[in-house]
Amino acid sequence: MRVLVVTAVAAERDAVAAAAGPVDEPCDETALPGGYALRRAAGAPVALDVLAAGVGPAAAAAGTATALTAAALAAAPYDLVVSAGIGGGFTSSGAALGSVVVADAIVAADLGAETPDGFTPVTDLGFGTVAHRPDPALAKAVATAAGAALGTVVTVSTVTGSAARAAELAARHPGVLAEAMEGFGVAEAAAAHGVPVLEIRTVSNAVGPRDRAAWRIGPALTALTGAFRTLPGALTAATAPAPAPAPAPHHP
Repeated sequence: MRVLVVTAVAAERDAVAAAAGPVDEPCDETALPGGYALRRAAGAPVALDVLAAGVGPAAAAAGTATALTAAALAAAPYDLVVSAGIGGGFTSSGAALGSVVVADAIVAADLGAETPDGFTPVTDLGFGTVAHRPDPALAKAVATAAGAALGTVVTVSTVTGSAARAAELAARHPGVLAEAMEGFGVAEAAAAHGVPVLEIRTVSNAVGPRDRAAWRIGPALTALTGAFRTLPGALTAATAPAPAPAPAPHHP
């Protein structure tokens, strides 16, 4: 099984790659068009290619599409794309610092229009899409293996910096667990190529007022490595063929 993992920055990429072996273990790198460097994590039971595509949904979509196109042209397409990294957690939904979240919905939280009645998503304007839903069984298997919460992860282009904005997002997306900046872009590119998608986030800070002193980036990156150590087993189990039914007893 070939899996493309897309992160925003190198620190997240390295945390994912570390799940396959020691941090100082060399990894093969492949240059892609556009200056992207694709890193293959050595020793993973599942072929895992990790790309740091940049911050934000546009950069994430561009990098993901480039990697997927290159793989297709090489007759070695990916079976799954995973958007991964650290993010903000909605403490009102129980997403504590250092916890792991797997998305059952990847939602563009600010794709739409402001109106006198408030925010209107682009779908209500009659076009586009604002949500991608990973395969439920696959998302559940990955969440269970990682000890993760399963729920909505919103993609924003501007990180939330106030309690009012956090409350607004929570009201519009009941039960939302985390926010990040790349998932929807990755999912859009994966959908265009017909490849399934997941999003895995570890919580480095609470969504709301920006208190940098309270952020826990190091523990969140460590948790990301731990989550990806469980991924190959979860994918293998989730995609294994169902056992054949036992033959019916023969009665002479």
